Amino acid sequence: MEYKAVEVSKGRGGWGTPLVIKPVPGKDKILSITGGGIDPLAQKIAELTGGIAIDGLKNSVPDKEVACAVIDCGGTCRLGILPMKKILTININGGPPSGPMGQHAKEGIYLSGATVDTVKIVEG
Repeated sequence: MEYKAVEVSKGRGGWGTPLVIKPVPGKDKILSITGGGIDPLAQKIAELTGGIAIDGLKNSVPDKEVACAVIDCGGTCRLGILPMKKILTININGGPPSGPMGQHAKEGIYLSGATVDTVKIVEG
């Protein structure tokens, strides 16, 4: 399987520098932890990269297999735990990191306010 890279940027009201997502064999899961199934943003990232979108609330995936995670967190656990594990984390909610775990959400590993319109293929 040949994977492609995408760049995900913050959207309106978002925070953080762009993240480049490029799955590799064994680390090709695009984890959606948003409730209501696979979020459209996670699905788009999977489609463009060749990764596999997974509903993280219904399925358990080892951290080492996760290329990135799409979340909808307003400042509690997911916002900090995934970045603390060095998993690229994309929050569909806007705003800067907050709450007790917000200290772990740093630029280069976390961004917020992303939408399907803030994803683009990285050429080359």
